[in-house]
Amino acid sequence: MNVTIFHNPECGTSRNTLALIRNAGIEPEVIEYLLQPPSREQLKEMIAKAGLTVRGALREKGTPYAELGLVASGLTDEQLLDAMLEHPILINRPFVISPIGVRLCRPSEVVLDILSEPQRGPFIKEDGEVVIDGQGRRVRR
Repeated sequence: MNVTIFHNPECGTSRNTLALIRNAGIEPEVIEYLLQPPSREQLKEMIAKAGLTVRGALREKGTPYAELGLVASGLTDEQLLDAMLEHPILINRPFVISPIGVRLCRPSEVVLDILSEPQRGPFIKEDGEVVIDGQGRRVRR
């Protein structure tokens, strides 16, 4: 299965998502988007295929969101995309692309919806939350 993750290794959600992909026996293409941001067209396509608005794909926490005045409701999608491409930290993460679909994987277990391979064993998030039990089944809360 061909899977790509736009990853930030400093983000726990991104690390958990990557680990869930690997727990399914898939070695994805890992793109550290802060070092190698997506193109404008690729970003627009990921956002659209994930069923989000451009504003819905913006990350506020730990970014220059407020300082750049992005809270203003009158900004166009193109203006928001400009800011995201100039400051990739504004792109919420992790986006995952698979043949089944594209998702912004927040929470990380959202990735399970677009993986065709089953989990190969238990999985516990970094914070201790059990996501996959000992039989490889998803634990729903």
